[in-house]
Amino acid sequence: MEKRGDDYLPAAIGIDLGTTYSCVAAWKYDRIEIIPNNQGNRTTPSCVAFIDEARLIGDGAKNQATMNPVNTIFDAKRLIGRTFSDSKVQDDMKSWPFKVIEGPADTPKIVVSYKGKTKKFLAEEISSMILGKMKETAESYLGKVVKDAVITIPAYFNNSQRQATKDAGAIAGLNIISMINEPTAAAIAYGLEPFKSTKEKKKNVLVFDLGGGTFDVSILTILKGGRFEVKAVAGDTHLGGEDFDNRMVDHCVGEFKRKWGKDLIPNKKALGRLRCACEKAKRILSCDTQTSIELDCLHEGIDFSMKFSRAKFEELNMDYFDRCMKTLETCLSDAKMEISWVSDVILVGGSTRIPKIQSMLQKLFYWKELYKSLNPDEAVAYGAAVLGAKLSGISSDQRCRDLVLLDVTPLSLGVETQGERFDVVIPRNTQIPMKKSKIYVTCADNQTFEDIKVYQGERARSKDNHLLGMLKVSGIPPAPKGVAKLDVCFEIDANGILTVTIQILSTGKTTKLRITNENGRLSKEEIEKMIKDADKYKHEDEEYNKKVSAFNALEDCIYNMKKKIKNMAYSVRLNEMERVIADTIKWIENHQDASLDKVHAMKEYLESICMREF
Repeated sequence: MEKRGDDYLPAAIGIDLGTTYSCVAAWKYDRIEIIPNNQGNRTTPSCVAFIDEARLIGDGAKNQATMNPVNTIFDAKRLIGRTFSDSKVQDDMKSWPFKVIEGPADTPKIVVSYKGKTKKFLAEEISSMILGKMKETAESYLGKVVKDAVITIPAYFNNSQRQATKDAGAIAGLNIISMINEPTAAAIAYGLEPFKSTKEKKKNVLVFDLGGGTFDVSILTILKGGRFEVKAVAGDTHLGGEDFDNRMVDHCVGEFKRKWGKDLIPNKKALGRLRCACEKAKRILSCDTQTSIELDCLHEGIDFSMKFSRAKFEELNMDYFDRCMKTLETCLSDAKMEISWVSDVILVGGSTRIPKIQSMLQKLFYWKELYKSLNPDEAVAYGAAVLGAKLSGISSDQRCRDLVLLDVTPLSLGVETQGERFDVVIPRNTQIPMKKSKIYVTCADNQTFEDIKVYQGERARSKDNHLLGMLKVSGIPPAPKGVAKLDVCFEIDANGILTVTIQILSTGKTTKLRITNENGRLSKEEIEKMIKDADKYKHEDEEYNKKVSAFNALEDCIYNMKKKIKNMAYSVRLNEMERVIADTIKWIENHQDASLDKVHAMKEYLESICMREF
């Protein structure tokens, strides 16, 4: 395509795929635009619902969640890249209204009812639906097809979670040109501002990212000229606003049982209504010191009413807040950075609006003023779009073109050695991309093969860490113990995804570990099948929307005809027209499942009878 301006060239969009809300941004008119969805909202609920007639994504799904809890899916980000047996998945299942079962290779599968059939989805598929919605939102705004995207991920995501997110992007029809850690993306948004002083050559910034389901802390050094160096990251991929909501829900459930002697847990609709009310109350408590939760006929005709104070909210969640601060201190320690060296503390994620979080941060940083100029809901998508513009090569902004990003790996990577010990090859907070090798020897006489297990984590015992994959190295020449040598090479790309290559030094034979196919991750064939399924669902959604539009057009036609005959002079055909209108209204009531052609035919028939008089 000939270059005539930025709008004529394809640009990579930036997508913040959040646990509770997602956001998309793009470079347009030489600046970043946060793109509103079809409801006019700048963030979209990360929610997918299945109803009898269609699939809903975003606001539509969230709006009907209380009436259809078992078929409304949220928190897919808390499942992605995890195993069904993961203790955190098992804990979450207790609070989710939808059903999760064990699939092949210990993968969690979400079960819903859709068009009278039972459907099972992987978290990657649900996430791909949300990404597809963000893609459509961007395409509608930009007026062109979007293929390339930069997707953000929690800094503390392990390799499986990163790869699973990349798979979700592929299923959504996106070419993921880069994945960037969420706090790093926020730091890019912050770092676009010019340095306040011409003498200032660098800034140390701490990004405190507390969202709906994940928590990250990153410490970066931003050098004048657009170089971003990540010094350390720390976090918890299972801590955020959803957990605060759960504590409030549990407290209310306990109060209901104490007062009325009845258990709310089996009533999924009641729990869904209560969860929505608690989330709303949590938001209010960030502004006011007290609110109330009022729900009519919550359970068995009983109305529920209780006052909720900010102090009670803080008491219920204080252990979570303390965990955040301890994680922050770990990050400072890993970066070997004093508190006084930090220029700015940047708040990212909706949960950073909680006053107690802000006061604890200010106290830790000697009452330093927190940096709040960035919108905490949009900063991550903003930074991702900046990187997308740079990688697409379309921006004329010098700050964008000069951007250099040096990230780190969040968790240590290594292999299992004798005695189930975890031997680290690449320590956590090592700058990436990175390639590093280590030599290992056989541990038995005449050993001809070796099973290599690759782990990610910080524990001394291998099985206490996350198993990324295993491969069998065969063809080792028989030799005494400790003679045969294996060169184990770990290579991490810019997206933090790992490839392990093992070479038998005496023969030169190599074996490569394909992490993507281990632990139930998706194969190329599975991804291709899911892409076809996604196209099928998209086609079904389009057909449903056409039918809804046709029914709306028919009802508009009825309204217009009734309005016209009300004011018309006497006609011998008036009774016939009124009868046809009444018959059409009755037909609509009894034929909601009618085909698109039949709806069009009814409208044409109505017009043919009524329009003769006009």
